[in-house]
Amino acid sequence: MEKARESLETRQVVIYFVAVCMAAIAAIALSGTERFEPAINPALALMLFVTLLQVPLASLRDAFRQGRFFGALLVVNFLAVPVLVAILLQFAPLDPLVRLGFLIVLLCPCIDYVVTFSHLGRADARLLLAATPALLIVQMLLLPLWLSLFLGDEAAELVQMGPFLHAFLSLIAIPLGLAALCQLWASRSAAGARVNVALGLLPVPATALVLFIVIAAVVPQLGPALTSVLAVAPLYIAFALITPLMAWGIARIARLDAPAGRAIAFSGATRNSIVVLPLALAVPGAIPLVPAVIVAQTLVELAASLLYIKMMPRLGA
Repeated sequence: MEKARESLETRQVVIYFVAVCMAAIAAIALSGTERFEPAINPALALMLFVTLLQVPLASLRDAFRQGRFFGALLVVNFLAVPVLVAILLQFAPLDPLVRLGFLIVLLCPCIDYVVTFSHLGRADARLLLAATPALLIVQMLLLPLWLSLFLGDEAAELVQMGPFLHAFLSLIAIPLGLAALCQLWASRSAAGARVNVALGLLPVPATALVLFIVIAAVVPQLGPALTSVLAVAPLYIAFALITPLMAWGIARIARLDAPAGRAIAFSGATRNSIVVLPLALAVPGAIPLVPAVIVAQTLVELAASLLYIKMMPRLGA
C-alpha cells in the first residue's frame, strides 16, 4: 500500500488536472451538473478527514516546539499575505461580491494538497502537516475580522456567522475528532492500524473528487461571471509569483533551514479555495460571481504548482 500511496502523491498534480478537465467537459456536455452542489460539503468533510488522519496528532506537541517555524508560518499567512492582498484589492473590480470571493480565497492558507506539493518540492512537509489543524482554526477565526476590515459595512451585509460556525463544526471539529479517534484505535488495535493504512490511500482521490464536484457544479454558472473572472485572473497570477518569494524571505529572516523555508513558501503561495467554497455559497446572491472568482484562483494555483515543484528545490540549494 505504501507504494500505491507514493505513486498517487507523485502523480497528484496530473490527477487533479485530469479531474478538473473531466469535470469541465461533463459540465459542458451534460445538463444539470450544477445539481452536484449539495455534494460539495460531504466530499470536503471526507477529504479533510483523510488529510487530517495523516497528521500525527499524538506528536503535535513536539512539532509545535519548532517555534521559529510556526512563528514564520503565522507571520506569512496572517500578516504578510493580508498586506499583499490589501494592495492587490485596489486593482480588483468594485463589485462587493467579486471582492468578497477574492478576499475569502486569498486570505485562507491551504491545509490539504499543499502538504504533498511541498513534499514534491523538497520542503519539510512534516512540519507543514503538523501545522494543518492550527492553520485551519486560525483562518476560520480571523477571516470574519479580515472581511470586516477590508469590506466594512458590506461584509456585515454579505457574511453571516452561521455558515462559518457550521463550517467549523462540519469541516474542522468533526473531521479532526474522527481522525484523533482513528489514530487512537490504530495505536491499540491491529485492525485499526490496517484501516488507517488503507485510509492513507484516500487523500489524493478524495481531493480529486472534490475538484470534480466543484468544477462540475460551478462551470455551468460561469457565463455571467466571465468578465469578473478575467479581471481577477491577473491578480491571482501576481499573487502566485510574489508570495513564495516573500514567504521565502521571511523564512530566511527567521533563520530557518532550506526545507523548512520551502515549506513556508509553499504555504504562503497555496490557498484554501476548495475548503472555503461552502462559505462563499452560503452568501446570499453569491452565485455565480463568488464561486466563479474562487474557482478561478484554484485553476491558476494548480498551474503555478507545477512551477513551484520544479523551482522550489532550487531555493537554498
